[in-house]
Amino acid sequence: MQPFVPSDHNLREFSLRAVLIGLVMAVILGSANAYLGLKAGMTIAATYPAAVIGMALIKLMKGTILEENMARTVGSIGESVAAGAIFTVPAFVISGIWPKFFTAGNYVTSSLIMFTGGVLGIMFVALLRRVMVEDAELPYPESVAAAEIHKAGARGGSGTKFLFGAMGIGASVQALVQLSLFASAWEKFVHFKTSAINLVGTWKAKVAGGMLLSSPGISPAYMGVGYIIGPKLGALNFSGGIIAWGLLVPIITYFLAPGVLPEGAVEGDWIALSYSVWKFIVRPIAIGGMLVGAGFTLFKMRKSLVAGLARSVSDVKKAASGDHVVDRVNKDLPFTYVLGGLAFAAAVTFLVTWQIFHVGAMVSFVAALVMVILGFFFAAISGYLVGIMGSSNNPISGLTLTALVLTALVMVILGVKGQEGVAAVLGVAAIVCVSAAVAGEMLQDLKAGHILGGTPWRMEMGDLLGVALASVVLFIPLMVLHEGDITAQGTKRIAELTAQQVQVVTAPDGRTYSLDEVKKLPADQKKAVLSLDAGFGSKQLAAPQAGLMALLSRGIVEGKMAWPLIIVGMMMGLAFILMQVKSPMLVSVGMYLPLETTFAIFLGGLIKGAVEMFGAKRGLNEAQKVRVENNGVLLAAGLIAGEALVGLLFASFAFFEVKYKIFPNPGMFWISLLILAGIAVYLVKVPLDNAGEADEPAPPSANF
Repeated sequence: MQPFVPSDHNLREFSLRAVLIGLVMAVILGSANAYLGLKAGMTIAATYPAAVIGMALIKLMKGTILEENMARTVGSIGESVAAGAIFTVPAFVISGIWPKFFTAGNYVTSSLIMFTGGVLGIMFVALLRRVMVEDAELPYPESVAAAEIHKAGARGGSGTKFLFGAMGIGASVQALVQLSLFASAWEKFVHFKTSAINLVGTWKAKVAGGMLLSSPGISPAYMGVGYIIGPKLGALNFSGGIIAWGLLVPIITYFLAPGVLPEGAVEGDWIALSYSVWKFIVRPIAIGGMLVGAGFTLFKMRKSLVAGLARSVSDVKKAASGDHVVDRVNKDLPFTYVLGGLAFAAAVTFLVTWQIFHVGAMVSFVAALVMVILGFFFAAISGYLVGIMGSSNNPISGLTLTALVLTALVMVILGVKGQEGVAAVLGVAAIVCVSAAVAGEMLQDLKAGHILGGTPWRMEMGDLLGVALASVVLFIPLMVLHEGDITAQGTKRIAELTAQQVQVVTAPDGRTYSLDEVKKLPADQKKAVLSLDAGFGSKQLAAPQAGLMALLSRGIVEGKMAWPLIIVGMMMGLAFILMQVKSPMLVSVGMYLPLETTFAIFLGGLIKGAVEMFGAKRGLNEAQKVRVENNGVLLAAGLIAGEALVGLLFASFAFFEVKYKIFPNPGMFWISLLILAGIAVYLVKVPLDNAGEADEPAPPSANF
């Protein structure tokens, strides 16, 4: 594939303005995603907002397309650092390791964890880029979409029209969802007949249950992702959702419900039970499947990985001898720099585990070794998943859980127990989590850069700067959200006590405080004295992944781990391999994601299949098929970018407590069906109607 900017062209790229714009976006987009992750346990991919914003600002300054690529690369890395941080750092508070969050020591520890994980991810990416980015079998749907955003801006004309028109549609739909004009999804619990199953002898099992039905989520972004990855991969991902919600959840609920729910339980109770079964039983099974799928993926890639690493070393040696010059578009960070970065990450992990978490030197050394091995393992897997379905659906939390389990087992084998053991497990898991998130996002950006003609080593250096800044800054929004929620809930509780004419409160430790004294207490102490449901792990800031990390780390270190579920998942993954399922990992990921998400992605894949079918019926030639493909990718990219931008806008409203009016009755799902149908018609009709004449020359293809 010929890059958009050929290797022998040296356009301005690593400029001060491009890097500064990227750094500002890294902080803003990272902070907004930290908020979303703590509230809802998810983040929004920052690639598209960063691409659109960076393109607009650089064009105002008469910059180059490679500067736009650099700004997007640096700007999107903050989201991946935030994703790694929010899934793990709050676990230190939830698990009780950090009774007080805002301290100088905790700030340094968190920043070191984020920076070390980021450096580790970038160094591994420098080793893996040749294998992962240049692999024609990996579609990198979001990378293709991001590249098309830049190319459309450079070309102007109809491509830009398609892109920004679709952005407007994606933004409008997401805004209406946020304003609750209609329900974003429909769900209903369908009951099975209550009965008793006769077992051996006099054994009987009382059973009752049903199945939770769900519609695809009203998400232009997910439909856009499905359109780009196509019907086959979309169906494979959706099959995991069917296994989870159509098989495992109903079966488990069928036997579990009689012992959990009272007679005459309302539909809401059944729905809540179904989600609990999925979250606490099915998801661990999916994690076991992902663990086996990850191993199988690396096994299949073994020759390519070895060849890629050997090629990198060979290029370094040739360059050093002066016998060979690597093309600009194929030049990564020097191999010696990569080794130095890996040594730095290992050394920091050793020191943090030894000096901060107070684990023995030998155990700390083993922890550093485990971190490097798992970091490489999950960086490769994260890149592979991003290559298949984009960073929006990269199951970082699942990968982190797997890393946490393995690290905890090593610690238990080494005899580490108590608070120190839990802290060491969380620390290593956090570094691996940030590493995997950064690696996935960066490989996505490098693929876009590969299409555009960016210079890999310059993009890697830009991401190092972005990781450094995000690591220093992102503790602040975490602290603001945590302590701000405690302060708000504390103020509310004190007002209630004042109204009740209560003058003195007794803390759980027996000490008494006047209300005036309580008002002056630090946030975390105020939370303890008033027994507040506030901060990390509360209803307002649930931080679900971090809560699960805390639970698992304590469970394993203290000998209380649901190993049967993990093993069941591993057996399931092995069965997928024996049945020659193309991607056991992707099926397990489908089990891990909400059904409405996988359903929406599948719907987007079906729409892509419909476009291909109608194109074949019309007898389109190859040039027309290329134009249809390009137009469809631009539309899908626009839908993704539009929803992402508005999602981040409303996240900012929430962060800064900006008030806005929502519609009172969000239950009109028929409107949602009309919108789904409208988007489907739009994605089918517009590309086909703009296929062009049969004698027009074929444009460059967006289908890489």
